[in-house]
Amino acid sequence: MKRSDYISWDEYFMGVALLAAKRSKDPNTQVGACIVDGNNIILSTGYNGFPYGCSDDDYSWAREGSDTKYHYVVHAELNAILNARGKDLHGAKLYVDLFPCNECAKAIIQSGIAEVVYLYDKYADSPETMASKRMLRSAGVKLTRFNGTQEQIVLDFNR
Repeated sequence: MKRSDYISWDEYFMGVALLAAKRSKDPNTQVGACIVDGNNIILSTGYNGFPYGCSDDDYSWAREGSDTKYHYVVHAELNAILNARGKDLHGAKLYVDLFPCNECAKAIIQSGIAEVVYLYDKYADSPETMASKRMLRSAGVKLTRFNGTQEQIVLDFNR
């Protein structure tokens, strides 16, 4: 008999997004994204960080002041789209732990992604998130709040 306690596709892909977030060096917010096609094949992943060639040691991680991380950081969703390197994302599904901002929503729409599965909506009442939701809905992108059955997935390197 086969195992019955295996994780669902949604849990698997959200787990990949959360694992990608662990690569972020942002001291405050770590976000990961995973893009999959209709056959449940991973097309790309991304996390929030600085662009290629911009050293994590040379740019500011500050949240306030004249030189903040917001001038430099590429969000997880955009990183995943760019990391796809021209793969066809039309009809794909994006898994991300934090609901996308308005700038990422534009890239999601333009890339042809059909659905966004998100874990939490921390900034739901912000103007950026409200604009994001408006654009995504107008463009026909399905918005799905992640609803897994697992409380956690443990990775054990000492198995």
